[in-house]
Amino acid sequence: MGRHNKRHIKIRLSGRVERSKSQLPPAREVTVAEMPPRGPLALENQCVGILKETRDGGVVVPDPGYPASSYGHIIIRRNQLNGAPYGMKVVCEILNPSAKRAEYEGRIVEVLGDPGSNDVAMLSILRQFGLNSVFPAAVMDEASSLPLSPTEAQIEEALLHGRRDLRNLQTITIDGEEAKDLDDAISIQKLEKGCYRLWVHIADVSEYVREGTALDTEASLRGTSVYLVDRVIPMLPPRLSNGLCSLNPHVPRFTMTCEMKIGPDGQILDSEIYESLIESDARTSYNEINGVLFEEKHIEDYVSLEPMFRLMLELKRVLKEKRKGRGTIDFVFPETHVDLDEEGKPTDVHAYPINEIHGVIEEFMIAANEAVAERFDKMEYPFVYRIHEEPDELKINEFLHVARLFGENQRPSGKVTPLFLSELLDDVQDKEYAPALNQLLLRSMAKAKYSEKNCGHFGLASKYYCHFTSPIRRYPDLYIHRIIKSWIHQKHQKQHFQGLVADVAYHSSEMEKNSVDAERASVDLKCAEYMLAHVGEEFPGTVSGACPAGVFVQLQNTIEGMVPFSSLNEYFEYDERRLEARGSRGTVYRIGRKVKVKVASADPLTHHIDFVFVE
Repeated sequence: MGRHNKRHIKIRLSGRVERSKSQLPPAREVTVAEMPPRGPLALENQCVGILKETRDGGVVVPDPGYPASSYGHIIIRRNQLNGAPYGMKVVCEILNPSAKRAEYEGRIVEVLGDPGSNDVAMLSILRQFGLNSVFPAAVMDEASSLPLSPTEAQIEEALLHGRRDLRNLQTITIDGEEAKDLDDAISIQKLEKGCYRLWVHIADVSEYVREGTALDTEASLRGTSVYLVDRVIPMLPPRLSNGLCSLNPHVPRFTMTCEMKIGPDGQILDSEIYESLIESDARTSYNEINGVLFEEKHIEDYVSLEPMFRLMLELKRVLKEKRKGRGTIDFVFPETHVDLDEEGKPTDVHAYPINEIHGVIEEFMIAANEAVAERFDKMEYPFVYRIHEEPDELKINEFLHVARLFGENQRPSGKVTPLFLSELLDDVQDKEYAPALNQLLLRSMAKAKYSEKNCGHFGLASKYYCHFTSPIRRYPDLYIHRIIKSWIHQKHQKQHFQGLVADVAYHSSEMEKNSVDAERASVDLKCAEYMLAHVGEEFPGTVSGACPAGVFVQLQNTIEGMVPFSSLNEYFEYDERRLEARGSRGTVYRIGRKVKVKVASADPLTHHIDFVFVE
C-alpha cells in the first residue's frame, strides 16, 4: 500500500507528546560515544546544528532531537571552523565524544546553509538521522539495467516455470491520490454459502532485487522508505519503486499473490501463496471509491467496477467484525496533514481525512499478513514476524488507575487481554476524554517490532502476523518474499535463512524507529513554521498531557504546544500518578479538559510552540 507522497505526511500525535517529555534529563548522563549512530549512514560522533560566534571561535547549538542533557553546546576552536560562516546550519564532528556534557569540542565538516531555507532545514533532518537521498552508482547501474516492464520473453519463461497468469481477473489498486509506489492490488469474488475469495497481489520485488546484489545491500541498509513532509527518501531507486515494481494500470506486473477463501464469519478457511502475473484494470483512490459508494459520485471509467467496490466493502465489514470480536485494539488518533506551497512553506495543517475505504485495504492486508505468517510459523520455517508483545503489567495497571480517575471502573477478571482493553476504549469512544485514554494506553504498551520469533501481535489480538504487503518500501516484506520464493521452488535454504533472519529483524526495527523520528521532526518543523504566522491568535484545544515544565495542549488542527507553568498566575505541581497539573488556588488541568489558548511563540529552529491560556 503506497504511502502518502510529496507534500503529505501522517504522524501519530502521541509520538510528539513522548518526544517532548523525553527532553527531560535522564537519570544518568549518557555521553555521545555511548549513543549508537543514526540511520543507514551510521556516521559516528556527528552533530547537526547552528554555528554561533564566541570570543574564542564558535559553538554549535544542536538541532532538536539531540538530547540536550547529553550534548549541550559543542565548542569549535578557530582552527576547527574550516571557513564556516557563523549563523549557518552545519555538521560538526565531535572530537572528544567520551567527554562530559558542555565539554565537547568539534570541527566543522560540512556547511549546509541558511537555517531559514526549507531545503537546508530538510537537509539538516537528513543528516541528523543518517539518511541519504542519493543512491550509490553501483545501485543505479543495476537499476538502469532492468526493463521498465517485464518483456514478453520474460513473461513466457516465468509462466513456464510455474508463475500463474491472473491477467483475466478483475484487479484494481487503491491508494492515495499522490502515491507512486503501488505495491498491492486486489481481486475479489463472492462464492456460495456466503463465502468470499480474496486475492491480495503484492509487487514481486524479490524477482529483481536478488540477494547479494548492490540493490539488495542498499535496500537492506536503508530498511524502509522515509516520508518527510516534502519528499520521499525511497528504499529502492525510482526506476523500481515507481516503475518496474509499481502495480501501475494496464501493464503486466510480476506479483506474489496470497489467495484466500474466507467464510461468512470472516475466518480464513484456506489460503495459498504463489508467484503470479497480473495486469491492474484501474488505479483508484480512497476518495474516488468513497465518492462512488457514499456520495453518489459518477465516474464513467469505474461503472464496471462498482459491483467490485460494493463486494469489497461487504467483505471489509465482515473482517472488521471478526477482528473486533477477538479483541483488536483500534486506536483513534488525529494524524497530521501538512499542505505546502511550491517553496515548501506550510499553507495549512489539519487532521488527515480518513474514510471507510481506507479500512478496506487495511482489513485485506491484515488478512494476507496473518495467513502468510501462520503458514510459515506452522512449518517452523525461518521467517521475519511483526510482533507486538504483551504490555508491562505495571504500566497497564497505571493506565487503569488513570481510567478510574475519569470514572471508568472496569476491572479485568484476570490477566488484561486485548479484548478487555478494546471494550474499554469502545465504552469511552464518545466521551471527551477518549483521545486522552487512547494516548495513555498506547504509551503503556510495547512498541511493535520485527522478530525472528513469533510472539504474536497483542494489539491486533493475532497469534500470527508479519509484514508481507509492502516490499517496495519495507525491507522485511522484501526479505520474506525471498524466503517464500525459496520455499515455493523447494530450494531447501532453511539453514541459510536461519542464520540471517534475526539480524534482518533487528536492523529493520532500528531503521523503522529512525524513520519515524525523522518524519516526526519534519512535521514538528512545519507545524512550528505554520504557527509562527499565527502568533497572537486564539484557538480552542484539549489538554493532551502534562510534565513538570507545563501542560501540553492539542489544537483541533492536531498541532500541539505547551503552556509553561511559568506563564500562569498560580504555582502548579505536576502529579505524575494522576497525570494532571494542580494549582495552588485549586485549578486542575487534566488530560481531556477543553481549553482555549493563544499562541505565544513558535520557533522553527527549536520546533517549540508555546501557548498561554485564555481565561
